[in-house]
Amino acid sequence: MPSALILIADGTEEMEFTITYDTLVRAGVACTSAYVSADSDTASTTQTTPSFAKGSRGINILPDTYFSPQAHVPDNFDLLVIPGGAKGAETISKNSPVQHLVREYIKNGKYVGMICAGSLAALTAGLEKQPLTSHPSVKSHLEKDFIYSEQPVVVSGRLVTSRGPGTTFPFALTLVELLCGSAKRAEVAGPMVFPPGTCE
Repeated sequence: MPSALILIADGTEEMEFTITYDTLVRAGVACTSAYVSADSDTASTTQTTPSFAKGSRGINILPDTYFSPQAHVPDNFDLLVIPGGAKGAETISKNSPVQHLVREYIKNGKYVGMICAGSLAALTAGLEKQPLTSHPSVKSHLEKDFIYSEQPVVVSGRLVTSRGPGTTFPFALTLVELLCGSAKRAEVAGPMVFPPGTCE
């Protein structure tokens, strides 16, 4: 069974987190959500389970665990997902252990998915120049260092990027296809009953 690590922080965009998580689960992917604290010294906490992450629209989401650079290595997951939401994406993309793991996942042939402002992690991790996309609000931060695209979903080797809440379903389904194949993508998408042409 493929597995995915989905990061979350205070200010993460709820749709990008929940739709991606839900769609992957529907495909049989084992998902783990990990809370990235704005306080980088999360190792000092005595709690094993984080409190609620407050999303960008004020919705509380309970992550499965704290983010751990030691536990969440590419040996343990097939996919790393970084959602957007301005505040959450800033917290996640500026976290140096996350930056290191982004590079390690790519280096080890695992997939990394970034959506919306989450694509800033490609910059802070120092990934090589390649095609990507993001929310328009952070385009100016990325277009000098990457081959910027305005396609809904951009696949560049092991890096998968997308634009925002409205592109989350095609983003998540693309991740399903990469992990589980095109037949599984069609199987998952069918019961969701998308309007024709919206998630092809």
